[in-house]
Amino acid sequence: MHVRYIEIAGGKPLRGRITIQGSKNAVLPILTSCLLGEGICQIDNCPRISDVTVTLRLLEAAGCKVIQEGRTVWIDTSDVCRSRIPSEEASHIRSSVLFLGALIGRCRQASLPMPGGCAIGIRPVDLHMKALTALGVRFEGEDDLTADGNMLHGADIHFSYPSVGATENSILAAVLAPGRTRITGAAREPEIMELCRFLRLRGADIRNDGQGTIVIDGVSSLKPAYYRMQADRIVTGTYLIAAAAAGGDVQIANFPTYGLELPLQILKETGARIEQKEESCRVISSQSPKAIPYLETAPYPGFPTDLQSPMLALLAGAEGVSCVRETIFENRFRVVSELRKMGADIEVQGDRVIIKGKEKLTGSQVDTPDLRGGAALVTAGLCASGLTRIGQIEYIERGYEDICRDLRMLGGDLVVAEGQ
Repeated sequence: MHVRYIEIAGGKPLRGRITIQGSKNAVLPILTSCLLGEGICQIDNCPRISDVTVTLRLLEAAGCKVIQEGRTVWIDTSDVCRSRIPSEEASHIRSSVLFLGALIGRCRQASLPMPGGCAIGIRPVDLHMKALTALGVRFEGEDDLTADGNMLHGADIHFSYPSVGATENSILAAVLAPGRTRITGAAREPEIMELCRFLRLRGADIRNDGQGTIVIDGVSSLKPAYYRMQADRIVTGTYLIAAAAAGGDVQIANFPTYGLELPLQILKETGARIEQKEESCRVISSQSPKAIPYLETAPYPGFPTDLQSPMLALLAGAEGVSCVRETIFENRFRVVSELRKMGADIEVQGDRVIIKGKEKLTGSQVDTPDLRGGAALVTAGLCASGLTRIGQIEYIERGYEDICRDLRMLGGDLVVAEGQ
């Protein structure tokens, strides 16, 4: 049996200029939202990642016609005829839960299995169901998500926690619901803003103040639209962290408009020099990074949980002792055991880790525990002495088009290989 892995010869600084793929966390809800209305939507700069592939298959399962050429996707939703999503595909990605709101909006009914994705935490759907129930949706059964939206209407929704997915599902169901919907305590992530921007292009009446309040007046229909995805802020952050960890001089050509303010500040505190212009960002690191005494993840505008794992890899080689607390997902520290194989001195203490930085990690054979943990292992491999071999790379491919190609463009020595 052949297995694929990433092999990295570490110890080389990263230098050069790179363009970042389109946003994974924004494109998945935008692709799903194409269900809301008839006609052909064109999405440009769509990242070529496995999560997009699965989402497009789910759209086809609902009756859409999909054409993909490179990073451009055309979705014809004129003949949506099925409100049931097959379990085999939907169980692979967490974002399949967004078909709930989109199908309710389009078909007034939906049936799909409980969503899958990386095993980084429980991530219950109760907030999704509570919000949709407020909009008049009735749920049936316990083993899957079967919903009747024939009584769909606008409503006031308040989130006790700013769930990104539940906010997106509420928006998707509300844009075609009669009446006004007012969402408070909503997630504020840039990906929410991007979804609202796309839906407004299609004729939705959405006002998002960016501070957690979203007001939607339901419309009778949406029109097709063309949209170009912004750069992925998590991939951008990953490569900036890798440059700060491995040393070098890296410039991001199409820097995201917003969403990385706090990560850039944290990188400055590690000793990296940041030069930011209107559409580009440069990170210069010529010395060993410094420890961060305390860092915790939080919903936007806090430090993103998706960059916590790559930061662990950087701090494992920093001077001094760091403490990182995870407040979003209880299983985000699964990568710690793999980093220890590379010599990292990391101790898990409940919802936080204590990292005693070492001058050098050592290449080893490790396995990817989840998407962002895989990015952390690539970062660690770039910094380590000797060879690192990373298995289970299909997790990484869920969110990164070609992490080896990108980092080779910056001088990294890494390839995807096959072996027994």
